[in-house]
Amino acid sequence: MTDVLKNDRFLRALRREATDTTPVWVMRQAGRYLPEYRATRARAGSFMALAQNPELACEVTLQPLERFELDAAILFSDILTIPDAMGLGLSFATGEGPQFAHPVRTKADIEKLGVPDMESELRYVMDAVRVIRKELRGRVPLIGFSGSPWTLACYMVEGQGSRDFARLKAMCWSEPALAHRLLDTLAQSVAAYLIAQAAAGAQALMIFDTWGGLLGPAPFREFSLRYMAQVVDALKAHPASRELPVILFSKGAGQHLSRMADTGCTALGVDWTIDLTDARQAVEGRVALQGNLDPAILLADPEVIRREVRRVLDSYGNHPGHVFNLGHGITPEVNPEHVKVLVDEVHAYGRQLRG
Repeated sequence: MTDVLKNDRFLRALRREATDTTPVWVMRQAGRYLPEYRATRARAGSFMALAQNPELACEVTLQPLERFELDAAILFSDILTIPDAMGLGLSFATGEGPQFAHPVRTKADIEKLGVPDMESELRYVMDAVRVIRKELRGRVPLIGFSGSPWTLACYMVEGQGSRDFARLKAMCWSEPALAHRLLDTLAQSVAAYLIAQAAAGAQALMIFDTWGGLLGPAPFREFSLRYMAQVVDALKAHPASRELPVILFSKGAGQHLSRMADTGCTALGVDWTIDLTDARQAVEGRVALQGNLDPAILLADPEVIRREVRRVLDSYGNHPGHVFNLGHGITPEVNPEHVKVLVDEVHAYGRQLRG
């Protein structure tokens, strides 16, 4: 890709370089809170039909950029594309979240799994990346992403969403070698998936460890962090991805930020349960930070949103290396006008901080 970036604020912040203001994007910025997204999904017929159509995936990826002055686009896809490509039969029941027709719970189930072929089983994702890069025309950078090995394993073993994913936890305690085999296969798959996205045109890569916070300190290091580090190592070793920034986001794992920074990642996503001042101290300037407004604040009045945006920016301070984001994904009931309030206030107050 030879398009020249018109707005590189996001990438500069990830490199901890000076920016004119704080860059901002929002997790799930393309989603159900936007009426235009709901219309496109209805046209597609289902979530999976939407995600597997590169042109429609491009359409919804770009929708929030038409409304808000965001500093990055993120590929519209789902974190569970890899297990779907492994033949587990992913579907989305209305109001019930993801479900797998063929969960993996035995040694035989896990031994059958292999790394999917990225340009056949997951070609629709790479095609979407290529189409989006072309349509962005250098407007902002494009983020590619994957679920973490631990988070993918949670859904694959449980077969659906859960509060505690006890089936996988039980496997970790009773059959740790089997759990490690599953997680190693997933780490190889996640690395190959992100490398393929990089080759297709993604300009930054993010790993969502949505359920890492369910683990205690030692299990987190053994079953979650270990495999994210394996993915980062693979990304840094491959020509297609070695120069791209890598963001790790582990929800509920604020106590592990220092060890996560040890992986060699570029940035860490931070949820709202830790103050950015404390997060900065934990990572000692080794990585950029991304976050961390509580998504529920977007349900409040605009002046509350502005106040809380300023509080987050003040907690990080006038230092390089901050990307503003929510502490988790935006929720469907949010008024899009409230997102505009957030984005505009981040840019306005960010400029004020820089004086």
